[in-house]
Amino acid sequence: MAETATDIGTGTTVRAEDLHREYGRGAAAVRALRGVSVAFAPGTFTAVMGPSGSGKTTLLHCLAGMDRPTRGSVWWGGTEVSRLPERRLAALRRSRVGFIFQAFNLMPAMTVAQNVELPGRLAGERPDRVRVLDALARVGLAGRERHRPGQLSGGQQQRVAIARALVSRPPMLFADEPTGALDRATGHEILALLRTGVDENGGTCVMVTHDPVAAGYADRVLLLADGGVVDELDRPTAAQVGACLSRLSGREL
Repeated sequence: MAETATDIGTGTTVRAEDLHREYGRGAAAVRALRGVSVAFAPGTFTAVMGPSGSGKTTLLHCLAGMDRPTRGSVWWGGTEVSRLPERRLAALRRSRVGFIFQAFNLMPAMTVAQNVELPGRLAGERPDRVRVLDALARVGLAGRERHRPGQLSGGQQQRVAIARALVSRPPMLFADEPTGALDRATGHEILALLRTGVDENGGTCVMVTHDPVAAGYADRVLLLADGGVVDELDRPTAAQVGACLSRLSGREL
């Protein structure tokens, strides 16, 4: 049955049920996720944190429909996307999901504006030039639309990636270390943009980060270790997040 705007609309709850993800087979298999069940309501901003190898990015990719769980399920609203054929899932992902990659994933031969337009073009939509320029202005890149990625700094390239994710105002936004390549002032500006998008548009934002200050912008922090959720903080301060991470790191040693 085809998905409709009612199934996957502006107020989309994202949830995982008993999510497992394994890479490899037999004794050499790596269990990245071990039975994760978690939900993300509309109008919420969640930070996912934990030690290296805890499963943070794997969880993010599964939630965003970019990786398939070994078992368990992922739902966007009333649609179980983890069972959809790849072509249908890709079409839904292009129209309903914004993803900010840690490594930017920009096309070097395209201009900044063309990179921002790319997801819409892949979805068969005609580019909205006004919206593209507005998205670039919001991330501090007004006047850079004709530049190519190689002419920009790493921080500026990350801003292009963020503009690309925000331009269509998707109901679901996933971010993998979105401020990792930015200076502190620019990072705060970007986090404020993500926060405003959630508050004003009612979207669902899930962000992987290692930075307690960045996590302080979130409504909730999920802490992962060994592929599972081990703690959860509601509206934490950066100091509370840092203290919890320290305890978790001590446990991991």
